[in-house]
Amino acid sequence: MSEQVKNLIEIKDLHIGFREGKSVNGVVHGLNLNIAEGECLGVVGESGSGKSISSLSLLGLLPKSSVISQGSISYFGNGEKFEIVGAKENQLQKIRGKEIAMIFQEPMSSLNPVIKCGEQVAEALRLHKGMSKAEAKEKTIEWFNEVKLPRAENIYSSYPHQLSGGQKQRVMIAMAMCCEPKLLIADEPTTALDVTVQNEILKLISQLQKDRNMSVIFISHDLGVVSQIADRIAVMQAGKKVEESSAKDIFLNASDPYTKGLIACRPPENYRLKKLPTVADFLKDPNYDSKLGELKVSAAERESALKKVHDADQILKVESLKTYFPIQKGIFRKTVDHVRAVDDVSFEVKKGETLGLVGESGCGKTTLGRSILQLVPPTEGSVFFKGNQLVGIPESEMRNYRKQMQIIFQDPYSSLNPRMTIGNAIVEPMMVHGIGKSANERKEMAVDLMETVGLHADHFRRYPHEFSGGQRQRVCIARALALSPEFIICDESVSALDVSVQAQVLNLLNELKEKHGFTYIFISHDLSVIKYMSDRVMVMNNGKIVEEGEADALYNNPKHPYTQKLLASIPRIEYLRA
Repeated sequence: MSEQVKNLIEIKDLHIGFREGKSVNGVVHGLNLNIAEGECLGVVGESGSGKSISSLSLLGLLPKSSVISQGSISYFGNGEKFEIVGAKENQLQKIRGKEIAMIFQEPMSSLNPVIKCGEQVAEALRLHKGMSKAEAKEKTIEWFNEVKLPRAENIYSSYPHQLSGGQKQRVMIAMAMCCEPKLLIADEPTTALDVTVQNEILKLISQLQKDRNMSVIFISHDLGVVSQIADRIAVMQAGKKVEESSAKDIFLNASDPYTKGLIACRPPENYRLKKLPTVADFLKDPNYDSKLGELKVSAAERESALKKVHDADQILKVESLKTYFPIQKGIFRKTVDHVRAVDDVSFEVKKGETLGLVGESGCGKTTLGRSILQLVPPTEGSVFFKGNQLVGIPESEMRNYRKQMQIIFQDPYSSLNPRMTIGNAIVEPMMVHGIGKSANERKEMAVDLMETVGLHADHFRRYPHEFSGGQRQRVCIARALALSPEFIICDESVSALDVSVQAQVLNLLNELKEKHGFTYIFISHDLSVIKYMSDRVMVMNNGKIVEEGEADALYNNPKHPYTQKLLASIPRIEYLRA
């Protein structure tokens, strides 16, 4: 008889809600989950599914407005049962960090901006391990080396804003791991990271787990990421667990339509689809996966589409474009060098084409996009739009081109005025450019645009905070369309979205392109998304274009080592590759 697996955590019939006046709005409904010693459990679901709020309950960190109306959370880390629900604060403090630790989704908001990174980790060691200041510093530097931070001693004395996103996340991992907890909760720890950094973080967490026989709860909306690390997967939807099994069984034999939809809405790597399946497709038809063959693009269809783009007129030409930012030092802010964000870049775009621009954070792709639109003045070079030079022209003249050239920014929340209704946000550019004869006509046009991007007309008077991330991104798309542009730059416009919402927005962008003949430059660090969206792809690194080619050909046969590295880092669901 095999040795029985010991559970570290047992969650039974957990109900969590938020007080709204005298009533309680339930967000987690009857959750049952066990986490075994040394196991990695993946918890997957869209935003709002209840996965993060459930994990916070394990540490007693729920907001004050929340209430656990029913259920229990039992912890067995010290050989005896400890009931977390209802435990007093001083009891919870003994297990937080020391027994159960958490890596939060956004390291910049989790790290104190005015305290040096090393001191924040050392504080946990002094608190839980009783170390002296010198001992805690030495141990912190050991952990910084353990999580493969470069120049560990320098980073000890650095503030969070001085580190990259990947480095900040490693500091968070060191902070969570330094007291060697029995359970690590990783809440979307790789969502905002480049694919290469994401790959490194996943390997690091997996290695630390194996070395210390630690249990891990890995929370994500991306099944591809979870497949890299989880032994077992629980899928949550609307506060309920809809499916739970081994990782292999989830991917090969998913039974719930919601799980099937989450798996299918990722852009496939082995073939091209006319449109991405969405979770809604599977919820309407649980056997929708049998129809996926009808969505595949044939070789003849792909060849025809590429020929159409090849034969089209040129709409944009960039020649020897350079955008440098000065590095200034000293009291008199003397310029000692330059950051070469865009360094001698040349290319052209055909009318109706989608050109993918891919690369890691800091490679210069966003600066290139903004330099094309003259939102950032280039240092040298030329940008020709429909044959007209844009570099150096007066702002009054550039305004005429703004109607034809638009940008959809990465973060829809920060690019919308929180005090302006979404209807007025869409109407505003029409007023600036004199589109529409009256306020009523502009409102009608805005409502039409909202319906075009899948928003209801009665949303006109709502504010940005009342919408989900995917809905806000649709508002930004409608706002960009308000001026009937010909050319749109999509700057990481789906990177912060759930994979299911991402599929909806990508489908919408392609439908609009087909209907209105738009030309896109689609900027992303996600090669899977770039491949699905693009006719042609440019790979950017250190301000330069290192490789360029037809999307499928570049994806299947990358020539440059940097492109090969990016492709090797894509989280692939190996179970589905046979």
